[in-house]
Amino acid sequence: MTPTEHRRAGTAVLDPPTAPARRGPRVLRWCVAVAVALAGVCYSSWVLEFVLPIGLDPVNSFLSELDAQGRSYGWVFSTADTLTGILALFAAIGGIFEYSWGKLSIAAWVALGCFGISTIADAQLPLHTCHPDPCPKPEDSGLFPQLHQVHALTSTLAVTSIFVAMIAFSAAAFRYRRWPVLRHSGLWILVLASAVTAWMLIADNLPGNYGLGIAQRIQIGSISLWLIALGVQLGVTARRADLSAATGGHPPGTGARWRRGHRNWP
Repeated sequence: MTPTEHRRAGTAVLDPPTAPARRGPRVLRWCVAVAVALAGVCYSSWVLEFVLPIGLDPVNSFLSELDAQGRSYGWVFSTADTLTGILALFAAIGGIFEYSWGKLSIAAWVALGCFGISTIADAQLPLHTCHPDPCPKPEDSGLFPQLHQVHALTSTLAVTSIFVAMIAFSAAAFRYRRWPVLRHSGLWILVLASAVTAWMLIADNLPGNYGLGIAQRIQIGSISLWLIALGVQLGVTARRADLSAATGGHPPGTGARWRRGHRNWP
């Protein structure tokens, strides 16, 4: 049937096949996906504290103490954080070129890049060595406690940036009806990370010990899981793009489902 006969019969007409995607952009998509997933893995290097003889109490210590100046095996955690930042920054630059749907998506990638830069600075500017150990908490931290040590400032910037990225990515996924992994698993991880962050912010201003070390480990673990989820979603998108290119612009075996929802592909 011709396109005119299709319209008279009331059936959907497929868009004309698009030209196969160039290899360069396809490779870049896979590189971005792998970089984000690896950043999530590297950012979870703190779990090595349960294997290495570090001697910190995970209930009362903060993760910044793992790579403080003079700390044994501190280079392991600082190297992992540096790799996290480099991978996140690379992924952000590549993502801006490949996945710029609108202002929300651009803001998300920029925030991820800021997270990468802040994490690199965080690793290169560790906490000062404290005597006695662990570092005592000051009685009065003042209005801007982040200014007492540069590491505290970079840590705050890193966490703030990744939360902006998580929220912006989730909002973009819902608004543009794309990336189901972020709309489902990613959303629940974001809710968990937000709840634990609220726990930390409230407990830090109350007298007594409320397991802030555990809260921070859950927070960072949630961020790592979210980065891995984003990497998985990008990998799924890259694979669909490869299948679409291999079949002349149409995903194979989708039939009527493709005709109804082709605008959301990939």
